[in-house]
Amino acid sequence: MHSIDKAFYEENGYAIAPQLFSEEEVAALREHYMQLREAGSYPGDFDGVDITNADPLKRYPRMIHMHRWDEMSLKWLLDSRLGEAMTALLGREPYAVQTMLYFKPAGARGQALHQDQFYLRVQPGTCMAAWLALDRCDEANGCMRVVPGSHRWPVLCPEKADITQSFTDVTVRLPENANIVPALMEAGDVLFFHGSLVHGSYPNTTSDRFRRALIGHYIVGEAEQVGLYYHPILRMDGSTVELGASEGGGPCGLWVEHDGKPEIEMQGALAASAAHE
Repeated sequence: MHSIDKAFYEENGYAIAPQLFSEEEVAALREHYMQLREAGSYPGDFDGVDITNADPLKRYPRMIHMHRWDEMSLKWLLDSRLGEAMTALLGREPYAVQTMLYFKPAGARGQALHQDQFYLRVQPGTCMAAWLALDRCDEANGCMRVVPGSHRWPVLCPEKADITQSFTDVTVRLPENANIVPALMEAGDVLFFHGSLVHGSYPNTTSDRFRRALIGHYIVGEAEQVGLYYHPILRMDGSTVELGASEGGGPCGLWVEHDGKPEIEMQGALAASAAHE
């Protein structure tokens, strides 16, 4: 098993497992998803595929829940290397609930800062993402960016995002001088991160590079509920487990100034869709 830095994860809310997947495995996955995408549309292609559109994300829209109809995606979602790493970080084997494939071609917008738990609504506990880089990821082609330590925050209240820079219209407000760092990765690296970690991605400003990523979303093994969109729920051996469906709404946090210092004040209620990276 590859080692993963649990102490770093506990402090920062994320950790990278370098070269968890081989160059050959990554190449096979890239080819597989490019062929699938070019072959047509699939469940989860909410806006369809428009090869004539000027928006790169219309020509290469993301794929969602591929494991429900694609055997290679299911095999990857349940890969023992992912399960072992998350069990080491969480102390218990997780449940698997979602796959996503982001193509992010040259010129594509990024995604505004957000928290995955806003969408999954795991109760009790939280979710975790395993984010496999299928290309080298840097700031130029739109790598992930994270806010270290934000996994200790509650779910923050949503605000409108700048859709000229983000393909989603939801973001969260941060305190002034928040530390946002790029997660620089090589193809084959896997970024694991906590469901409350604030994260997003830069636009792809290159003229000729993709930033493809294969993502699995998981929930903690003690969870009793998750959003209905993420059912059916799988154990890491592929068998299904019955959990409840969590409802929308509930309190959310907003950064305010108190005695000259930023702090989170709980207020309002949430509303969520199913768009996250």
